[in-house]
Amino acid sequence: MKALVKTELGFGNLVIQDRQEPEVSKGQVKIEVKYTGVCGSDIHTYEGHYKVKVPVTLGHEFSGVIVDVGEDVTEFKVGDRVTSETTFYVCGECEYCRNGDYNLCNYRKGLGTQQDGGFAKYVIARKESVHHLPPEVDYRSGAMTEPLACTLHAVDKTVINQGDLVVVIGPGPIGLFTAQVAKSRGAKVIIAGLSHDQVRLSKAEELGIDYALDIQKQDLQEFVYGLTDGYGADVVFECSGAVPAASLALNLLRKKGQYGQVGIFAKPEIEFNLEKIIQKEIQIIGSRSQKSADWEPSLHLMNSGRVNARSLVTHEFPITEWDQAYQVIKSGEAIKVLLTPVDE
Repeated sequence: MKALVKTELGFGNLVIQDRQEPEVSKGQVKIEVKYTGVCGSDIHTYEGHYKVKVPVTLGHEFSGVIVDVGEDVTEFKVGDRVTSETTFYVCGECEYCRNGDYNLCNYRKGLGTQQDGGFAKYVIARKESVHHLPPEVDYRSGAMTEPLACTLHAVDKTVINQGDLVVVIGPGPIGLFTAQVAKSRGAKVIIAGLSHDQVRLSKAEELGIDYALDIQKQDLQEFVYGLTDGYGADVVFECSGAVPAASLALNLLRKKGQYGQVGIFAKPEIEFNLEKIIQKEIQIIGSRSQKSADWEPSLHLMNSGRVNARSLVTHEFPITEWDQAYQVIKSGEAIKVLLTPVDE
């Protein structure tokens, strides 16, 4: 089968290869992939900023139909519409695993990073990570369950009360999902971006986000303070991975506000104003990926219509047209790009 493989670390080195079609083992299911989303971490991996175990087939946001099940699998059958968590292997014995925090297991192996992922015709997943797609969740939306679960994981780490002001910096897919999840909790939500993000800011307005601001045309801090009698936002989620955005977030927060870091920075060491964290008693929340408990609530949000994932898809390409997919993402033209497998 054809697969899109990261062959070596460093910039580029992402090529179409012929790979042997995988077979299931005990406790696994084989999924025929329908769609796989391009994640920001896939971009970082392509550009050499994010390390994976090479060679590996990338792609960890996918949906599909089960075509085979391994021994001891009774929860799923051939023909089931499904999506899967990224977790392929965990030790099952450490404190994090025992508490259900599989995303923090030191021995965790993830699909699309340490184990072959969804940029291919077929992918193997462990049965514990697989979820049925509800009736109202189509394959395109199902392929975006993972990024939605990542944002729900982040939002769940904060306390949002009815009427709180939440600011989301970065109107990419993660930011747009974060804004929708925060809105579902009863918050008043501002999403902020730059002038080249106009397509994404317009999408936020279409999705019912309260305010979508171009911070190159409007002073975000002044706007936030104007809405809050000078107190500041209750929660800020930084979803862009841009250093200036992290600094801006601290200025926007009220005293005892909550800062959630969701975006991944190109370089992990950045300058951060600890004085503001101390003086304002800001709570800093880190959020890594997602865990099993985040998936069913995410699927329910889509099935109920409280989160609209399908409308974020602006482009679709076969895996053989990765270069075009990369270009529309980097240009800011795209919101969410999905890749489809190709036949031999």
